[in-house]
Amino acid sequence: MSYPGYPPTGYPPFPGYPPAGQESSFPPSGQYPYPSGFPPMGGGAYPQVPSSGYPGAGGYPAPGGYPAPGGYPGAPQPGGAPSYPGGQGFGVPPGGAGFSGYPQPPSQSYGGGPAQVPLPGGFPGGQMPSQYPGGQPTYPSQINTESFPSYPVFSPVSLDYSSEPAAMTQGTQGTIRPAANFDAMRDAEILRKAMKGFGTDEQAIVDVVANRSNDQRQKIKAAFKTSYGKDLIKDLKSELSGNMEELILALFMPPTYYDAWSLRKAMQGAGTQERVLIEILCTRTNQEIREIVRCYQSEFGRDLEKDIRSDTSGHFERLLVSMCQGNRDENQSVNHQMAQEDAQRLYQAGEGRLGTDESCFNMILATRSFPQLRATMEAYSRMANRDLLSSVSREFSGYVESGLKTILQCALNRPAFFAERLYYAMKGAGTDDSTLVRIVVTRSEIDLVQIKQMFAQMYQKTLGTMIAGDTSGDYRRLLLAIVGQ
Repeated sequence: MSYPGYPPTGYPPFPGYPPAGQESSFPPSGQYPYPSGFPPMGGGAYPQVPSSGYPGAGGYPAPGGYPAPGGYPGAPQPGGAPSYPGGQGFGVPPGGAGFSGYPQPPSQSYGGGPAQVPLPGGFPGGQMPSQYPGGQPTYPSQINTESFPSYPVFSPVSLDYSSEPAAMTQGTQGTIRPAANFDAMRDAEILRKAMKGFGTDEQAIVDVVANRSNDQRQKIKAAFKTSYGKDLIKDLKSELSGNMEELILALFMPPTYYDAWSLRKAMQGAGTQERVLIEILCTRTNQEIREIVRCYQSEFGRDLEKDIRSDTSGHFERLLVSMCQGNRDENQSVNHQMAQEDAQRLYQAGEGRLGTDESCFNMILATRSFPQLRATMEAYSRMANRDLLSSVSREFSGYVESGLKTILQCALNRPAFFAERLYYAMKGAGTDDSTLVRIVVTRSEIDLVQIKQMFAQMYQKTLGTMIAGDTSGDYRRLLLAIVGQ
């Protein structure tokens, strides 16, 4: 079953084409028709998209940042299902020193102002967009969300070709940044007082948790045990329940552990949550995927690829196995000749024949870099007079269709993909709280600012407004604090 409403109502043009100083090597702009599948909504222009579209591994610990195998005390034995980790506290850094690989915010300021913003890794040049439309520097906390429907504030792309050909500098931002003057012991004391005695001071918990980075939360967990000889996670679980409990525990899991835990949970017991497998495996970077595979093995004593093979089948199984290798080309430069050849092969494997050569689609979509896939999609729409997303819809069905389209949508505009997932998690009767929690938590330090902007552009309402209408109580308060509403 495919995601409802794909493709989204309009993907933006590709900025920075041709690259400055390289005009002679690229076809002239405007010579080819724009892909027909993305008409702008209501005649309005779709906001500029970051050309690299890939947030990099900035929000995840680098290799070496995990405790040694088996270092999450209380991890289930091989074959065991992952309950919310309890015991002595999952992910407590050895010696309470925190995760060594977690990036600290550089001295780069956003928009020329005082706010310190951490940049995701992997974007040569390290530049941030300095101006929003209208010419006034804007900080995330000052964005007037009421203006979104009529006035796109999606930041322009900054191009820097000095260090590497076709390298993109992109300013993706999380809504959560490391707190200044952080004191883990003080925060541990605040949390203990909030849970001590009769009742729980949920607001105090929200104020601490929503305003600390994941790395800082790991240090609070270690400080709590050092100071009080008790496990913070166990105490929180005894004081909280339902969606609020799930959200708090997700925030206290190291990012890669949370992804691995989500995959395990999606495949345990009867039935499989295929959309969770797609959302994680088809959108993460190579480094993130390799860390997830290692963490899955060390924490749950299981092989991720084997679990995928036993829980899925056919072409969908092959696509996910390809994804969990973490071997996608991540070179940011584009080979236009290859894009043309790939577009031709994809046409001949699908629209240009009776039946479908699924392995050809799998090979190209699983191995090419995201900028390369974007160029292939452009070439395909020129050649076939139909965009590649709609061809995938015509040639495939079910979860393999969803997986292939997720890869293409991330190549075009990753924040728009997550914005759409959030919208359909809340649309209609009932709320898919697990998806809402998972996306808000996992993107909160990577690109949630851009996801909010895309959400407002695509659905003419802010993400905060929709969350406020679909949730309640402390759960709503904490979600809104994370999204910066």
